[in-house]
Amino acid sequence: MTTKSPYRLGIDLGGTKTEAILLDPQGLSLLRERQPTPRAPDNPAEYTKIRDAVLTLIRETRQKVPDGQPCTIGIGIPGTINARSGCVQNANTTGLIGHPFQQDLEDRLGHPIAMENDANCFTLAEARQGAGQGYEFVFGIILGTGCGGGISIGGRIHTGQHRIAGEWGHFSVDPAGLPCYCGNRGCVETKISGGGVARSFFAQTGRRLSLEQITDGYRRGDAQCTLAFEQFLDDFGRCLGGLISVLDPDAVVLGGGVSNIDELYTLGIERVRHYAFHDHIETPILKHRLGDSAGVIGAAWIGR
Repeated sequence: MTTKSPYRLGIDLGGTKTEAILLDPQGLSLLRERQPTPRAPDNPAEYTKIRDAVLTLIRETRQKVPDGQPCTIGIGIPGTINARSGCVQNANTTGLIGHPFQQDLEDRLGHPIAMENDANCFTLAEARQGAGQGYEFVFGIILGTGCGGGISIGGRIHTGQHRIAGEWGHFSVDPAGLPCYCGNRGCVETKISGGGVARSFFAQTGRRLSLEQITDGYRRGDAQCTLAFEQFLDDFGRCLGGLISVLDPDAVVLGGGVSNIDELYTLGIERVRHYAFHDHIETPILKHRLGDSAGVIGAAWIGR
């Protein structure tokens, strides 16, 4: 007897928007809905507002599943679940921190829920349906305001003993570098995220420019922007080259706003090859294919 494939409900909980998707048993999208994420910084009520909004979105989306049909639920969050306490940790949406978000939702819904870091959801989606499709071992990287990573092996997320596998952004590569919010200095995130490059540029020049503006300045020949951008490319090569030396994935997929910088796929790859511990690195370094849909699609695929 074959097991019936389930419908898959995914929720991507972001800092500004929360999105739901419902996939049919063949993996085709039946419904997409976005709504603003309730925010009340420094207000104890923020957690309750977010929890209740997610509950409502799940219940409304589940009503679209035909009666009697199985449906899994997965949620991507901007943080991780502590393996011991079951509470959210390291979340950009700080109102979630210290709360048993997954357990609270399961208790109220009476249904098991899978919950993963948003970078893991991005990685799984790109591995299954995006740029990483067809590769066994995919390392996914989100380069945006911050820097996150995830590992997919055989179309499944590898989380590790402490559920932090892939958290490459908080590997310290420069003990003398700028302080990172995690408590260390010179993390990968401080070197190659959009926010990290902008802060470093301001510290060195006194000019407040975004990485996008620094990139434009580099292309126009601005001397300070050129120095900063070349340092960014070198840091990208050293950080990703080291990662490839350790993990040797079949493919790397880049996502997030920073991943749209064309030079990463030319000059950046040259730097990666320079720093990796192999004479002829052939690891495909690929641009995302699913755009901002990856998070919610990945959330649907992690469901249980």
